Amino acid sequence: MKRFALAGAVLLLTTSFATAADRQTLTGTAAFGDWSKDAPGVTRHITVDDLDAPNVTPSADNGPQTVPMPSRARPKVPDGYKVEMVASGLENPRAMRFSPNGDLFIANSKSGEVLVLPAGTISGKPTVFARGLHQPYGINFYPPGPNPQWIYIANSNSLVRYPYKAGDKQAEGQPETVVPDVPSNHHWTRDVEFSPDGKTMFLSVGSGSNVAEDMSRAPEGGIAAWAGAHTLGEAWGKEEARAAVWSFTPEGKDKKVYATGLRNCAGMTVQPETGNLWCVVNERDELGDNVPFEYATQVEAGAWYGWPWYYLGVHEDPRHAGERPDLAGKATKPDVLIQAHSAPLNIAFYEGSMFPDLKGDAFVALHGSWNRGTRTGYKVVLLKFKDGKPTGDYEDFMTGFVQSDADVWGRPVGVAVAPDGSLYVSEDGSGTLWRVSKQ
Repeated sequence: MKRFALAGAVLLLTTSFATAADRQTLTGTAAFGDWSKDAPGVTRHITVDDLDAPNVTPSADNGPQTVPMPSRARPKVPDGYKVEMVASGLENPRAMRFSPNGDLFIANSKSGEVLVLPAGTISGKPTVFARGLHQPYGINFYPPGPNPQWIYIANSNSLVRYPYKAGDKQAEGQPETVVPDVPSNHHWTRDVEFSPDGKTMFLSVGSGSNVAEDMSRAPEGGIAAWAGAHTLGEAWGKEEARAAVWSFTPEGKDKKVYATGLRNCAGMTVQPETGNLWCVVNERDELGDNVPFEYATQVEAGAWYGWPWYYLGVHEDPRHAGERPDLAGKATKPDVLIQAHSAPLNIAFYEGSMFPDLKGDAFVALHGSWNRGTRTGYKVVLLKFKDGKPTGDYEDFMTGFVQSDADVWGRPVGVAVAPDGSLYVSEDGSGTLWRVSKQ
């Protein structure tokens, strides 16, 4: 039986960061911060012109030393907000999704479980909704709207669903497999999303390697024949249909490779204002501290985003130099660039009423990566939008998870907006859940 420690007394923290860069937007190399310079309110804007050349710095092996959360350590949030610990002692809380009635569903990936926290719970104990799953991650409800009939769970190797009605706290019966035989080695975080009209289901499937190191230079029959029969930029061999978003009917029929070249689209969501599909992407490693940038982007049908041959538009990966001149200039540039090796894992647009000045913006959880000499990520940032379009700015919103150059106690994974407009954040370093609300 798993044990979940209660958060105990509600822990509050308010902060005042009036001097945090004085809301100045950092650009160019000044935008390449690290954990010691992170603070709520610090804003960055990165462009492709800020890219280093590949291998200007060596490839770092700088994984974090995960330590227990110190008794006095708490996340930092902007002035006027407060943060409360909701639960602690969870094994591996990852992606989260609120049901329409306000229950919070949490993927406890290592234990093969999905947990549920009842609506309105501010300090409590999640219970097990479903167990016996295989590295569950993405969670969603179908059909979209107030009265779903199914809960979908994205395992690393399949997509399954259970019958669901509002208020269910435990799955009934065995799961129905909707999409079988999903390749699961290497990048295993699968997410599931539905189009606003409920007609299309999307499943993200990350790459099976860093940059297709084991893929042959050409598929059987030649590149031209392959390209003519597959989605633009689709890889072959063990990487066929990977680094991609797939589309189906909600019943798992009519499979298509919707978009490609997305090395690891670990989190997806639909932008409420436009109905467009968005994802956050972990880009490739071992090209240096600042190459290439991570990103968040709307995902266009039939588009290719560069992996493995190019990145961020026209930049050719030197490990695949000269292999695909036919793809030069054809990669779609992503919408919002994020500092390299930050490891974005989840995204949630804000449409609540509690933070009216943030309406239309998007929260992104940065898990932090191993491949940078000076540690970065390990925070929640806010992507800024205007009239439904990204400005390219992103702002530190929730920081304080790193103790030193070596020690990290928290690694944000999930972000989800509650029906009351508060923000919930999961982190799998110490296994805690947090709620951010207005002071």
